[in-house]
Amino acid sequence: MISRKEFELIKQETLEYFKKCKIALTEEEIDRLEIADFGLNRVRELGLQLMVYINTERCCAKDLVLLPNQTCPEHLHPPVGESPGKEETFRCRYGTVYLYVPGPAVDQPKAKVPEDKKDTFTVWNEIILKPGEQYTLEPNTLHWFQAGEEGAVVSEFSTMSTDEYDVFTDQEIKRIPEIE
Repeated sequence: MISRKEFELIKQETLEYFKKCKIALTEEEIDRLEIADFGLNRVRELGLQLMVYINTERCCAKDLVLLPNQTCPEHLHPPVGESPGKEETFRCRYGTVYLYVPGPAVDQPKAKVPEDKKDTFTVWNEIILKPGEQYTLEPNTLHWFQAGEEGAVVSEFSTMSTDEYDVFTDQEIKRIPEIE
């Protein structure tokens, strides 16, 4: 659970990243900015900030902000109802993003994961995204990602998002944030 003080501090840092990218947010959007600490209380290490602009039965558009070296833990988007799972495209807007997917493991990954959580990161095929580059993930595909030293902003375009059904490799994770 993230404290209110830490939530507000990270929210302000996140808004600075939006400003760097010249992404304008309405007051209503600022009020519903999500700070996900995944229930681990290590948000600067294992966390993600996101703004969902639209999420309908057919499409979803979000911007994701990662603080320097912040990691979104390994997960997949499973089938839900008639959907085969979320298909998503990540487009880097700012910084560097190290995305890991199934496939041949890289010998010397750029991302560094916490030693006590190392066993919860199982895919090591590295995709490096710089501003203007993008990558599309098929539904039900394990993946995780980490920002470089300068942090990162990523636009996500996808089919309907059902984050509450995401399956994380780390069984300690709670996807829906709680604030003290």
